[in-house]
Amino acid sequence: MCGRFVTPEEATIERYWHIGRHNHNPFKHRFNVCPTDTIPFLRLPSSSDDLELATGRWGLVPHWWKEAKLPRTNHIARLEEAAGKPMWRDAWARARCLVPAEGWYEWQLVERADPATGEIRPTKQPHFIRRADRRLFCFAGLMSYWRNPHTGEALRSCAIVTAPAAGPLAQIHERAPVVLPETAHAAWLDRKLSDPARVKAIAEARVPPAEFAHYRVRLLVNSAKAEGPELIEPADAPESNRHE
Repeated sequence: MCGRFVTPEEATIERYWHIGRHNHNPFKHRFNVCPTDTIPFLRLPSSSDDLELATGRWGLVPHWWKEAKLPRTNHIARLEEAAGKPMWRDAWARARCLVPAEGWYEWQLVERADPATGEIRPTKQPHFIRRADRRLFCFAGLMSYWRNPHTGEALRSCAIVTAPAAGPLAQIHERAPVVLPETAHAAWLDRKLSDPARVKAIAEARVPPAEFAHYRVRLLVNSAKAEGPELIEPADAPESNRHE
């Protein structure tokens, strides 16, 4: 977790979080965001107290990274260890962000009969998880600004914080992204807050799992190349009700 999610289009994010429009090449509504993709996130720039919509690589590259080859698995940071691990420590204390989302996917290990042989085999069934009231929300995020020591090229990147899953979500997977209540957004972004324990306390007060709903979706989402609203349609939806 969390390996794929759905991000709203730029105009929707700007309206929902009351951000002025500045981008003349807006990003689209995406239904299958994958690690290393460019994603939108919200931050407070050092020169202003106004919320800013930025974009960056989903997969954090710490500012001190010296290699030309980027790390491959840095798209999630575990809540239990982020404050102390060198990979996350600086971002945890000084560079936090919010990652807007409509929902995310998780894969549940189940047993299924092979249609050709009848043999029972373990397989992974994708689920789509969203707020029960269908409101947008934000993952707790960490961000970094890195400059390639070989080319001088700058890169902004981020990661999503995860924690042990609880309630109904734990039936699907053992971990889940940290979704912050809107009342905690300002505290999470506060540049003056650097105490690791206080930052952790904000993340631990996440939106309760009971406020989320989930349902099975088709195996279409298993392909990183798949894209479109059909990916979040229920697996058992009648053909006539599916997105055209």
